Amino acid sequence: MRKRAVVPVLMGVTLFALAACGQKETGNRNLVSGREEEREAVYMFGPMEKSRPDAKNTARSAADITFMRAEDELNLTVEYRIYTAEDYQEKTYDEVLLDRARHYMDDLYLMNPDSIRILGEEGKLADLSDLESAQNLREVVKTANTINGKLVAIPQEVVVYGLFVNKNMFDQYGLSLPEKPEDLMECCRVFKENGIETPIGANRWWLETIVLAQAYADLYNGGDTEAKIQALNDKETRYSDYMRPGFEYLKEMIDKGYIDARAAYTYEAIEGEGPDFLAQKTPIVMAYWGAANSDTAYGNPDFNMQVIGFPSDYGPMPVVSITGYGISAGAEHPENARKVLDVITSDEALKLYSDINHVISPSVNVQVDCIDALKPLNDRINEGVCVLGANAGMELEQWGNTCLIVRELLNGASVDECMAEFDRLQDEL
Repeated sequence: MRKRAVVPVLMGVTLFALAACGQKETGNRNLVSGREEEREAVYMFGPMEKSRPDAKNTARSAADITFMRAEDELNLTVEYRIYTAEDYQEKTYDEVLLDRARHYMDDLYLMNPDSIRILGEEGKLADLSDLESAQNLREVVKTANTINGKLVAIPQEVVVYGLFVNKNMFDQYGLSLPEKPEDLMECCRVFKENGIETPIGANRWWLETIVLAQAYADLYNGGDTEAKIQALNDKETRYSDYMRPGFEYLKEMIDKGYIDARAAYTYEAIEGEGPDFLAQKTPIVMAYWGAANSDTAYGNPDFNMQVIGFPSDYGPMPVVSITGYGISAGAEHPENARKVLDVITSDEALKLYSDINHVISPSVNVQVDCIDALKPLNDRINEGVCVLGANAGMELEQWGNTCLIVRELLNGASVDECMAEFDRLQDEL
């Protein structure tokens, strides 16, 4: 444990990447300096530590600032029990977090969607519904992180995925930006006929987004969402019935050569398809919101880039993945933990966080000042139009399972075989 070892909270897929790495907890959590003992402490478990606050020329993350705001306002200390990546042989962050949370070892946790669902179902997380900051949350956040009527996690940002398109190439061939599935298929046909070898650059991690957008467009935007999810949980309806159109659509794109399945199966996110997109050899890729702000991803292209939702019968459809901070149901310092969470997820703190990181806020009262390329995606979110890629209220985990089954499709499995896997998973619940 190190003082102020604050988590730089999720930038797009940061925590998901860490979850795939072997990691090791560092330090002695029982070592607290005499000065720190003068203030009450709240113990937070997270995936990595921030830079030391006294380090020279070190930029502090937005999350650091919000936690320091809580410390000053509440006159307490947030102490971090961290898990730092070392190699790929040890337990993942999620494995360690689940073990710690099940044994009530910490007050606060930063969690992936999978962990939120598991711990919420096990009753290991406190209900946050009565927090002041919870009253201002977007409905999509409440839906994603509510289990058995209890809000069990609150994020500092909403991670949104969309299609990144080279608008110059669309204009060159007289194409409008696609809204419906048939629109994207037609755009790909035109690109292919004009010598674009692979119209859509893809990787083995994010192709599930285009499937999820079509699978659940109606579930989340056509009304009766809670009843539809309950029918899935009760096995009255099948996940495979929702998924089939998206998988059939993806299979058609692969068969027509619009997506290179062999390359996608081996490509890492952005590293694989990114160079061709930036070199204007591929007009379309898929990525998360933060990639448009990052110079290491797609932040400075030499063309007019636009980020839009995935094609669906409801028009361009953003796909949202929501993580969050939760409080242990057996926290040693429950009241102080609630106070800290209320401060770092207040509108004031979330505005600060959003202004620094230029991300979508979970609060309906905080609007992001986004770059022009992201405005089409941001407009849809502000309209309340989106699909959840991860929903703690669904008994069958969505994001990871869909990703793995899409990989089977890339590797040659038929659509029927993929649907049989969804049925198997649902039957085993």
